[in-house]
Amino acid sequence: MNPLSPGRGRTALAATTLFAALGLLAAVPGGSADAAAKTQRGSAWMGIGVAAHQHGSGGSGGTVQPMVTQTEGVDVSSYQGNVAWSTLWNSGVRWAYTKATEGTYYTNSYFTQQYNGSYNVGMIRGAYHFATPDTTSGATQADYFVNHGGGWSQDGKTLPGTLDIEWNPYGAACYGLSQSGMVSWIRSFLNEYKYRTGRDAVIYTATSWWTQCTGNYSGFAATNPLWIANYNGSSGTLPAGWSYYTMWQYTDSGPTVGDHDKFNGDITRVQALANG
Repeated sequence: MNPLSPGRGRTALAATTLFAALGLLAAVPGGSADAAAKTQRGSAWMGIGVAAHQHGSGGSGGTVQPMVTQTEGVDVSSYQGNVAWSTLWNSGVRWAYTKATEGTYYTNSYFTQQYNGSYNVGMIRGAYHFATPDTTSGATQADYFVNHGGGWSQDGKTLPGTLDIEWNPYGAACYGLSQSGMVSWIRSFLNEYKYRTGRDAVIYTATSWWTQCTGNYSGFAATNPLWIANYNGSSGTLPAGWSYYTMWQYTDSGPTVGDHDKFNGDITRVQALANG
């Protein structure tokens, strides 16, 4: 399934080197890669498009850097294989997200070890879905996600599911949708996820993609927590409507495993999001 070994650590390579190693071209806005299909479906991870667009780019404008305690987290996918969760716990990681699904055609074969393993060492855990708006509807993908590990339980240790919506690694950056079409697709996913679980899903994205592909739509900010991706030293300017981030993916080259993230608050705030 994956072109590189499952246990590899993704380093902060130049985007062209990274995507060459994966056998695909970055979907650069307005570039020729927008029109071409690039790699095997299912192989995307949270931040695959961000890595191509942000390393060495200088970030996305001003900073939003709250002066509050930040709680360390990680996000993982099948690339990490069987994760040494006790090692991560001992390094200070207290929450984790695991890729569960992509589209309606892929489930993570390491999901059980990763999702349950983080829980078993004491972390607060959640699952994420890599969106492919060019394949099926938002509601259909939300159902697939919930049916394959993306649900929520009020046990105090399970975070609401995350919609990973970012540059398309398989073709056109915005998946062939207009800005209004993308907003409608996202709304369909979020509404179905709320219907199925009773929780508002987290939205993971990057400001530049959100601006390009949704027209910087602000309508989800009142209900859906924001997980912002920015690898240039700060969370950067946030998408319209959000005055703060809930989570920030600050690197795709964590010192131990997976991508590393900050939760905007201490562990009690992580628990509060889990409890709903």
